[in-house]
Amino acid sequence: MSMLMSYTDPVLLEAAREVFQEHFRRDPSFEKEMDERRRKLMYDDIIYNISYLLTAVHFGDEKIFGAYALWLFELLCSLMKDLDRDRIGQQMTDHYQILSEQFALLPDRILDEAGRNNAQDYLRKAIRITQEAVTNIPHSGSFREGPYGAIRKAYLDALLIGKTELAHQIIQEARRNGMDLPVIYEEILAAVLHEVGELWHQNRITVDKEHYITSVTQSILPRFYDDLFSRPRIGRTLVVCAVGSELHEIGARMLSDVFEYHGWDTYYLGAALPHAALLKALSEYQPDLVALTVTMPPHLPECEETVRAIRSEFPSIRIIVGGQAFISTSGLWEKWDVDFYTPTFSDMIRWAETAFKDQS
Repeated sequence: MSMLMSYTDPVLLEAAREVFQEHFRRDPSFEKEMDERRRKLMYDDIIYNISYLLTAVHFGDEKIFGAYALWLFELLCSLMKDLDRDRIGQQMTDHYQILSEQFALLPDRILDEAGRNNAQDYLRKAIRITQEAVTNIPHSGSFREGPYGAIRKAYLDALLIGKTELAHQIIQEARRNGMDLPVIYEEILAAVLHEVGELWHQNRITVDKEHYITSVTQSILPRFYDDLFSRPRIGRTLVVCAVGSELHEIGARMLSDVFEYHGWDTYYLGAALPHAALLKALSEYQPDLVALTVTMPPHLPECEETVRAIRSEFPSIRIIVGGQAFISTSGLWEKWDVDFYTPTFSDMIRWAETAFKDQS
């Protein structure tokens, strides 16, 4: 099976259509619960669910699909307020059972026997996870705790009521009061963006509000550039990008800035960078280190292929990976030929300082 295959493959599309139709054949309540809009979204979600399952099977990592199943259940509970958790739980367990039946019929060019067996196992575990989640109401983490809780809340509150200028002032004031720039990036800005994702997941804010908050946070970063570029240089070079078709780029941008603050010369290449373009950039810049970020798990196969290509063409360049996608895996990075992974900017900096300490 090639995970670089298109999820528009006719066999997969036919399987998705069959899953969709079987729901209505098997459960008469679907007719009244699913209006035209929901039916369209449901079909799109089936394609997306298949992409996550195939990604998990490709890497032999059940946690990718298990974490997604839990996330999806809570999202549907937030979006489908007219249905209770029990009913949505039943819909999803039926869905995974129907998916299991369809995956058993997939040809070898999509999934071999071992892959089909893994898919069945992951779907059974998704059913169990969903059933347990029905009575397990999740809560946000330690957003307000610790020494930075108050400023995180103040910044987020300003954004939730659309006070862009106030949000900027809060961050600028923190900097004037002596807060280190990497701390602002990691403990305030990144933490708020993570919380915003949780709020959207819980249907407490709309997607346009989430985009607005991300946009304002992006607009704050350039205000620190004079500070970044005035720092002493250490003679090291970093290339950073969000891999392949990944469109979530702010984490990669912030990582680049944090390294710049610590004296590295950085080249931030953005998101959705073509594979060949990244390799060309590495040839041109000859960096000491390349950082690849992934936010959504379906882009992990592209990251794996990128790592292999870099190792093949530039064996001396060290590689680090990061991003939200790796958090919902069972140590996937340990199976790749990369030098380091961590979810935090500060740990990446500490690793780099140690890794390059004794090199001239």
